[in-house]
Amino acid sequence: MQFFLDTADLDEIRALTASGLVDGVTTNPSLIAKSGRDIFETIAAICDLTDGPVSAEVTAQDAPGMIKEGHRLADIARNVCIKVPLTWEGLIATKALSDEGHQVNVTLCFSTNQALLAAKAGATFVSPFIGRLDDTGVNGMELIGEIRAVYDNYEDLDTQILAASIRGVNHVRESALLGADVATIPAKVLKALVHHPLTDKGLTAFMTDWESTGQSIL
Repeated sequence: MQFFLDTADLDEIRALTASGLVDGVTTNPSLIAKSGRDIFETIAAICDLTDGPVSAEVTAQDAPGMIKEGHRLADIARNVCIKVPLTWEGLIATKALSDEGHQVNVTLCFSTNQALLAAKAGATFVSPFIGRLDDTGVNGMELIGEIRAVYDNYEDLDTQILAASIRGVNHVRESALLGADVATIPAKVLKALVHHPLTDKGLTAFMTDWESTGQSIL
């Protein structure tokens, strides 16, 4: 499973990509606004920090506008992945951009039918929003499982499932168990994946025993 960081915070990206555990980055208009930086400067800086896909989202609502903005974003760096909304106009733009050889991330997916359309349009990634479905009382993980089953039924569908709107470590675990290709994760959730109380307890015991020997490895 690939891990993408869901942030436009350059300090977070710089620190976590150094671990070698980050495969890409996703941004959206809200994250860009939160950063307080210019979108072109921000995306360029992120692309310098990772060789993986960096999702940069269009803001136009019509297909011609999305395509034009997509071209502008793709010009920033070779690893930009153009992010478009899962609307009819977005699907038209996805088809055009993917036919040109651009990576496209189709976002705001909330149904299996939507995911099937995104794959038919040639999306590189489709982003089902787990957390937002959970907020409405729907089990978001069921959508991941359904999309995986549908995609696996057809060899010609090679769109990757990018689990998005992840709220905690259980979302990551369940997405991996269901076969999502990618999880896009806030920095705090990625860091939390390593924690387990028994690991901390075991390490404390090891260190106590080691100190009692009076030895040093160096």
